[in-house]
Amino acid sequence: MTILHNLSLSVVAGESVAILGKSGSGKSTLLGLLAGLDTPSDGELTLFGQPLSRLDEDGRAALRAGRVGFVFQNFQLLPTLSALENVLLPLELSPRAGENQHASQWLERVGLGERTDHLPKQLSGGEQQRVAIARAFVTDPELVFADEPTGNLDPDTGAQIIDLLFTLNREAGTTLILVTHDHALARRCGRCLRLVNGQLEPFQPAAISNGGGDE
Repeated sequence: MTILHNLSLSVVAGESVAILGKSGSGKSTLLGLLAGLDTPSDGELTLFGQPLSRLDEDGRAALRAGRVGFVFQNFQLLPTLSALENVLLPLELSPRAGENQHASQWLERVGLGERTDHLPKQLSGGEQQRVAIARAFVTDPELVFADEPTGNLDPDTGAQIIDLLFTLNREAGTTLILVTHDHALARRCGRCLRLVNGQLEPFQPAAISNGGGDE
């Protein structure tokens, strides 16, 4: 089964791009390909000027290290590690002096300075996503991928998380590629695309989010 075909996308440094589409349209698959987490059956992907087809899994991981951050719908925090330890994880791949202090400062920036020793199960969903955002930005990445970052949050908490994500992204000047079904969220990005029948097309989101799981 072909999920994506005849698809072309270029993203310039500092750009924010939203990719919308119905459930099952292949949005998360596309994100995984763009990040080099998955490999396409055909075609070419280039990340930071490097053709990903020439790199093995370790090579792709090395290319992402310190340069790419991720924010997932399900947070993807390690349950046995504290908030601080989860934020420190990307720094193990790109070591720097004062790692603990740097990670603590990022938890402060996302409003969790007093929760550093808490395990994920001791945090609310919104707090877990704040940890995930701190983890995504702790290496000062050039590029952040976000996959339905508010999908598991109530509307009020989701709105706070999005404000935080876009504030940090603007301050850092990071390139942002965001997959979502939420029109209101997509409108915060500089460019919006819709994935339809395996292809991307320009799209203008509705003024009010439909709040559903389709587009």
